[in-house]
Amino acid sequence: MESFKAFIVANRAPIIVGAIALVVAVLGFTFLIGLNAAFTVTLFLAVVATSIGIYRFTTKEPIEWTEPLKRSRLLTSALVGVVVVGLAIQAIPYGRDHTNPPITGEPAWDSPQTRELTVRACFDCHSNEVEFPWYSQIAPVSWAVQAHIDSGRSKVNYSEWDRPQREADESAETVMDNEMPPAYFTRFTHADARLVGAERQQLIDGLIATFGGDDHDGRGGAAGDDHDDDDDDDEDDDDHDDDD
Repeated sequence: MESFKAFIVANRAPIIVGAIALVVAVLGFTFLIGLNAAFTVTLFLAVVATSIGIYRFTTKEPIEWTEPLKRSRLLTSALVGVVVVGLAIQAIPYGRDHTNPPITGEPAWDSPQTRELTVRACFDCHSNEVEFPWYSQIAPVSWAVQAHIDSGRSKVNYSEWDRPQREADESAETVMDNEMPPAYFTRFTHADARLVGAERQQLIDGLIATFGGDDHDGRGGAAGDDHDDDDDDDEDDDDHDDDD
């Protein structure tokens, strides 16, 4: 324990600099590709630990940031650490299975235009017709892609309309609030998913027409409308009885 404390005291400056750089890198990387924060923190901690291990193994000396030679060795060790960890994580199978489940049903879209806009903006995470880009084969980006797809399908899957979709009626709201499609999805890739000009409002109107906005049945607006009609019929029957 004493040796560990002495190590921290002796290397507090590079540790502080490294910690700040780690935080900035974690936030930046997470923001750019939308990677789960836990994945990102674990990945960067692995890079830091590997880099320190390589430095200590190759130099047999404590970390020293003030000396140019040792600083150069430390940066070199960091680069090697990134390469080593980057190669090692390619063996992790998560995000490598790019088989789409079968399509069992789609909503009754109000128009072909609504479906076309939804396919462009939503289907790569909310359907069983995902088109996997080439970079989805490379970790850790493959992790982010798979996590987005798993999360999206769990909320609403436009290819499995034979089962309840509990958040279908929130589709228009997420587009209206600029939550969908997410910024990380269209920032550098998936340019075709960007909604330009009047397309966002057209998609919002189409989703409301298809699913409604207040329905809680789970399969869109039609089921909710039927339920409302039943309630109206019951009220009419009650009024009729009162008249009698």
